[in-house]
Amino acid sequence: MHIDIVLEDDRWSDLDLSGLADRAAASLAQHLDLPNDLEAVIMGCDDTRIAELNTEFRDKPTPTNVLSWPFIDLSPQAEGAMPKAPVAEELGDIAISFDTCTREARQQGIAVQDHVTHLVVHGLLHLLGYDHVRDGDATVMEGLESAILGKLGVDDPYKEDDRA
Repeated sequence: MHIDIVLEDDRWSDLDLSGLADRAAASLAQHLDLPNDLEAVIMGCDDTRIAELNTEFRDKPTPTNVLSWPFIDLSPQAEGAMPKAPVAEELGDIAISFDTCTREARQQGIAVQDHVTHLVVHGLLHLLGYDHVRDGDATVMEGLESAILGKLGVDDPYKEDDRA
């Protein structure tokens, strides 16, 4: 899987968004046995920009951690079912906010790089038709995220722990 990176905020350069995204995408592609020719674009931005996008596309005038725009809707009709296989090389676009991402990592007591990796995997799964709105779909998506992140040495973001 090929990931193109667009940086709208220079702070992403220090985190090596490109390297983190390439590593996450390779693990995801291997785990799901995806073809090598798939492509996605990831934009590293700030809270102001992602709030603009969230307002424009979701009518929610607040920043968020990650947004995704699949080029083709691959989501299944039945809850908990697997999405359709990608039919085009271009999967879609993802935006990740530096501000929200780093704030969440600090609040959760995890490495920013691990949280970025999680958000990249999460966004790519959305491009591939996975979702977490319905309980059955969330179970599938979160299970995949945990397995893929585990292969990368990133702790399961959904496990219950003693940090609270």
